[in-house]
Amino acid sequence: MSGERPVGIDELLERVRARYTRVEAPEAYEASRAGQALLVDIRYAALRERDGLIPGALVVERNELEWRLDPQGSHRVPEATGHDLRIVVICNEGYASSLAAASLHGLGLHRATDLVGGFQAWKAAGLPVTP
Repeated sequence: MSGERPVGIDELLERVRARYTRVEAPEAYEASRAGQALLVDIRYAALRERDGLIPGALVVERNELEWRLDPQGSHRVPEATGHDLRIVVICNEGYASSLAAASLHGLGLHRATDLVGGFQAWKAAGLPVTP
């Protein structure tokens, strides 16, 4: 044991979010439309079926995220073009996406971030959603 005290999830979220700038839904929308960001939806299938999809977002289940977005990985998606890619990770409410973005930073994807409030904030902002 290192002697360090255990860190709770609230503190962990605070720590990882301090490492990058999170984005609000309108900013993510405009960056995506301008071709300046890849939106990545990590919500599980039941949530996507219930609430719909963000048009143009890449759907990657959370358990596959690192394998699909690692530019050096053998299982990467075609969109994983390099470490300078700006990625906006989207979960349902903006919690799991923060941890996912931090994990992507660990792979060298230094421009990875997440959407404040997740899909629910996107939808509440009146941004496009398809059934």
